Amino acid sequence: MSEQQATLAGGCFWCTEAIFNDVIGIRSVESGYIGGQVTNPTYRQVCGGDTGHAEAVRLTFDPEQIAYSDILDIYFATHDPTQLNRQGNDVGTQYRSAIFPHSAEQEEAARAAIERAQADWDKRIVTTIEPLSDWYPAEDYHQDYFEREGASNPYCMAVVAPKLRKFRKSYASRLKNQAAAG
Repeated sequence: MSEQQATLAGGCFWCTEAIFNDVIGIRSVESGYIGGQVTNPTYRQVCGGDTGHAEAVRLTFDPEQIAYSDILDIYFATHDPTQLNRQGNDVGTQYRSAIFPHSAEQEEAARAAIERAQADWDKRIVTTIEPLSDWYPAEDYHQDYFEREGASNPYCMAVVAPKLRKFRKSYASRLKNQAAAG
């Protein structure tokens, strides 16, 4: 089985992780930090906005089950790529929309995905394509956060849950558990 990785930042990693955990062909999703200049940053440091890191997810996927371009299409459909350094009420460079390609082919696919996605948005897409840099896994309590804590976290119920419901309805054929679409 050949596996590949994709690294994407689309606002709060709890949302992005919850979405991609549901997708057929995604073997694992890890929340973490990338794109900054501090070694081993903590959540508190990243949230301060001074490290340069983005909250991101690193996906391990089976390209025979899901193409990188399909992952990017899901990514663009499940966050607002026209908001500079924010997603909703989450504001700061740590919430930027960014793609960190793992190869020249992924970079080319990212550029094509931005062009495809632009047709769906009235405003210009501001998603950046940034060089792959050091990856720092987020603290353990952030991993699978929505699955573990979502129902008891008001932020998750207000922000993540509606986004996940919309995703599951729009992408029912891509879900690992078809029953999750209901």
